[in-house]
Amino acid sequence: MKIVVLVKQVPDTEEERRIDPATGLLDRAATDGVADEINERAVEVALRYKDVHKGTEVKVISMGPKSVTPVLRKALSMGADSAVHILDDALAGSDAMRTSAVLAAALTRTGFDLVIAGNESTDGRGGVVPAMIAEYLSLPMLSSLNSADISDQRVVGECSVETGTLTVRATLPAIISVTERSAEARFPNFKGIMTAKRKPLATWSLDDLDIEPADPATSARSVVLAVIERPARAVGKKVVDTGNAGAELAEFLVAGRII
Repeated sequence: MKIVVLVKQVPDTEEERRIDPATGLLDRAATDGVADEINERAVEVALRYKDVHKGTEVKVISMGPKSVTPVLRKALSMGADSAVHILDDALAGSDAMRTSAVLAAALTRTGFDLVIAGNESTDGRGGVVPAMIAEYLSLPMLSSLNSADISDQRVVGECSVETGTLTVRATLPAIISVTERSAEARFPNFKGIMTAKRKPLATWSLDDLDIEPADPATSARSVVLAVIERPARAVGKKVVDTGNAGAELAEFLVAGRII
């Protein structure tokens, strides 16, 4: 079994994320980049299968700038066997369509039985890239699984729907995405951290994927026309109890149509 996990570097969720007004792109210098937690859970799903099935190969793939390397190294320290970093200046500012096209090309080159991704990144919150990749590769897609049971021939998962839960299944090869309800990611131990330094980490450009930078299928991207910063939060009204605070509070709630 060969499992490929898609991982991503995102701005630290504990810090303020900013858009560069000049470019309309994420200001990566404004915050520290970290591994997206939902992708680490996807890695955990793959590693739990590998723990039981020793012949399993787990590879991680990410597309992004040079700063992505530590994210891939962390996945290797968790237990992944190898990593691929898609790095090319021509990919700066790629939108979901362009990203999914390039990742699909990378997956075609690596080969796989199963692809695992997070259901949505914590920065863009688009939640469409795994499904777009499935469309490019003409493969079945099981989206937003809370749990996944993987076997040699198929994958079965459970996802939440409005009225309860739904059990879904697909034959391999397939693509799945997992939610934050899936298994919590393990912490890399010292041995894993040291071993990760010796594991293969390949860097691929568009040339390595036989993609022409000017190819309309992979070069077109969304363009941000304007950026408006979120206005500063207004100071709230402070009610001091001098004997009529209850009445003032009721008036405030009525005025705001809260009651």
